[in-house]
Amino acid sequence: MSEDDWYKRWRRNMPFGPWPISDMEEMMKEMEREFMQFKDIEKQVPKDLIREQTSPDGSIKKEIGPIVYGYSMTIGPDGKPVIREFGNVKRGAEPFKGITEKREPLVDIVDGAKDVRVIAELPGVSKEDVDVQVKDRTMVISVDREDRKYHKELQLPDTAVVDGAKSSFNNGILEVTFPKRSGEASGVRLKIE
Repeated sequence: MSEDDWYKRWRRNMPFGPWPISDMEEMMKEMEREFMQFKDIEKQVPKDLIREQTSPDGSIKKEIGPIVYGYSMTIGPDGKPVIREFGNVKRGAEPFKGITEKREPLVDIVDGAKDVRVIAELPGVSKEDVDVQVKDRTMVISVDREDRKYHKELQLPDTAVVDGAKSSFNNGILEVTFPKRSGEASGVRLKIE
């Protein structure tokens, strides 16, 4: 087969169109650059997210993770969507630049008629590992174990009474219930003269 025949066959079999060879070479170089960035992922990830395991044959296998990003979307009391992010990757960050070893758990705030409930998903930990602190209107949920780290700061609604809070933890779900202030703020109707 001559070189011209090979080139004609090659152009005919191109699934994405007949590009000049220089364009293909540039695309291949770009793919190689992307793979090289991915190869250096270990240098960009926090050390707590890299684990090494030795297999029976003596080779070392590295695992990276967990790398988690997600969001929850609900409709707020005003009818507008409320989007809450969770995980250990920040949205819009360069790949692997915004990763932290502390994950942000999925948290929902349910503002009911008689109480305000904060529900947080903390899989893989026990209730002894969970630390919850409330100061003013800020609630901080944190877990600091060697294999699991969580951290979340959130603002409580003004109607929540912090002093009467109760909490429970079951199967990785933390639920903190705050009673609501009773009644609406009292006011006086003024006579206009």
